[in-house]
Amino acid sequence: MKVIDIIRTSSAPILSFEITPPERGHGIEEIFRTIDVLMPFQPQFINVTYHQPQVEYVEENQVIRRLHKRKKPGTVGICTAINHKYKVEPVPHLICGGFTKYETEDALIDLQYLGIENLLALRGDPPPGQKKFIPESDGHHYAAGLVEQIARMNRGFYLEPLDNAVPTDFCVGVAGYPERHFESPNFERDMQHLKHKVECGADYIVSQMFFEYESFVRFREHARDIGITVPILPGIKPVSRLSQMEMLPSLFHISIPDRLLRRMEETRTRQEEREAGMRYMAELLERLLQADVPGVHIYTMGKALDTRRLLEYVFGTQVDEAEEKRTYVTKKPVD
Repeated sequence: MKVIDIIRTSSAPILSFEITPPERGHGIEEIFRTIDVLMPFQPQFINVTYHQPQVEYVEENQVIRRLHKRKKPGTVGICTAINHKYKVEPVPHLICGGFTKYETEDALIDLQYLGIENLLALRGDPPPGQKKFIPESDGHHYAAGLVEQIARMNRGFYLEPLDNAVPTDFCVGVAGYPERHFESPNFERDMQHLKHKVECGADYIVSQMFFEYESFVRFREHARDIGITVPILPGIKPVSRLSQMEMLPSLFHISIPDRLLRRMEETRTRQEEREAGMRYMAELLERLLQADVPGVHIYTMGKALDTRRLLEYVFGTQVDEAEEKRTYVTKKPVD
């Protein structure tokens, strides 16, 4: 089922997760262990990240060769396994970096064959060791171009004219940045880029992680003011360590509120530190659910137990088996 249809037909805010493939050489059991911990909350879809491989240049017989060293296994296989084992909609990340337009078309054809209906279209980060994003010579520079290619294939237009071409049927999500993308000169310009992605064919938006309720509300209101009408899912991340507060801003170009820092700094033990972070994020999650959001997307980043702990603060896990639907029971943090 398409994500946009899940959102439109759900009578309550939906829940979704984002997971990261295991390191090269590790088995898919790592992914399954993470998902097993989270399945009691019945996610409606699961995103699987994808990143450019590391690029190295080596000289062999006076010839410079470019080598791609992929650190993580392929997203498509993981998505297929998730769909088969859990019957949950998988959403693979599709990026511009490292792909020509023809390779992108081939990937989309393969995904269509496998019955995967949902995609998250991203430009993607530069590969490790490279500071600036450099597209392939015949690749997309920005996510909007990737969205447009997918939308054209959904209408039956391929890169080369084909007789009796079968249209694809993908639902496309894109990323939005409540604090602006770090490469954008200002917030307004970044919002115009987001609007362009929607105009190219995006069905919904998932926000980058944020830690202040006001940041998301301001972002959503501005999006509506400039004519963006598609659903916007807020993205959040559980926090359990003060050291994460130092790492996240440099990795994701986001800000950390002083009140979250103070709560965690005033604790005396690791357990108190963890609980302080969880309480803060539980309060944020509850406020978002009261703000008429279509759902909440959680960046697990391999921390399944932290994600479960956060959700246990806010939700019970009662399942009405007769009606086969998820119901939530509010559960306030215990002081």
